Amino acid sequence: MKSPDRLLIVDDVPDNLFLVRTILEEEGYEIITSSNGHDALKIVESEPPDLILLDVMMPVMDGYEVTRRIRAMKDLPFIPILLITAYDRANAVKGLDLGADEFIRKPIEADELLARVRSLLRLKHSIAERDRIDRQRQDFVSRLTHDLRTPLVAADRMLGLLQDGVLGDISPQICEALKVMGRSNHNLLEMVNKLLDVYRYESGSKTIDLQSLNLKELLEQVVQELKPIAISKHLQLTADLGDCVTQIKGDRLELLRVFNNLIGNALKFTEVGIVHVSLEINGLEAKITIADTGAGIPLAEQPFLFQRFKQGSHQKQGSGLGLYLSHYIISAHNGKILVKSSPDSDLDSSKGSTFSIHLPIL
Repeated sequence: MKSPDRLLIVDDVPDNLFLVRTILEEEGYEIITSSNGHDALKIVESEPPDLILLDVMMPVMDGYEVTRRIRAMKDLPFIPILLITAYDRANAVKGLDLGADEFIRKPIEADELLARVRSLLRLKHSIAERDRIDRQRQDFVSRLTHDLRTPLVAADRMLGLLQDGVLGDISPQICEALKVMGRSNHNLLEMVNKLLDVYRYESGSKTIDLQSLNLKELLEQVVQELKPIAISKHLQLTADLGDCVTQIKGDRLELLRVFNNLIGNALKFTEVGIVHVSLEINGLEAKITIADTGAGIPLAEQPFLFQRFKQGSHQKQGSGLGLYLSHYIISAHNGKILVKSSPDSDLDSSKGSTFSIHLPIL
């Protein structure tokens, strides 16, 4: 059988505690009581109740401060707070602004109290159920992507062996077919890896290996690796990274992923012109700018660029996870990504987009 809901009643007046407790116990609720805000906070931290009934007027720490501190506990599940007050409506509104969910005035009427408690518990249980389903969904996707990755890696290696002729000579036609299969498998593996990292970041299980890095060297590496793509599209890929050694604290592999994604996107969406990468130092901040002369991003799409699976109205293939993951990575480095896109590019008269990454330096 389902265990009864646990309600915490906080009031410094024993008669008030007794009255509210009696009304609620008769309905079958499990009751915990506290006579002051400090003890109530300890109870909430150690054994979070399903609902808190909180008197506003208490010595040392009033109900407003208790409410504020509870809402500041980010690791807590959602706990509805019902304020019990003798104050006027304006003061009750103050409690709602601080994070309380409902209020009831003294003297308390049993029917009204029970109705409000039932209403808040329905809210609590609906949110808990939504969170449970969301956790199950995330766990399912995480497990699925993890399980998919193993055969994809194996297939990638096997296709590589076949193309290298390790398992015997192959005809040019089969070699070309294997290349197509290899590209498709690689794209699928990349998408699965992105999905897996997205859910690791969202669940808080992704660890960032922070170390001292030379930002200029990182950018030079990415630019050199991506130049063949620019050459194949008859684009100019230029860089102005300055002469100073810029040290930051970051995860090398994760930042390489971000730079590869943003510069790679600029090359993908630019058909004619230039992709320019620059690095400048503003005080204690490094600013990396990636500007292109591509088609630009419609204003209506710009607010949603860093959301999951948002691909925009373009016809290019992609998972819609690259910018979302890049945003997470830069945020984990205490930085930010900004975008500016308009018909007038700084590089020429065509449309273009400019992404800027801001990172703290050592």
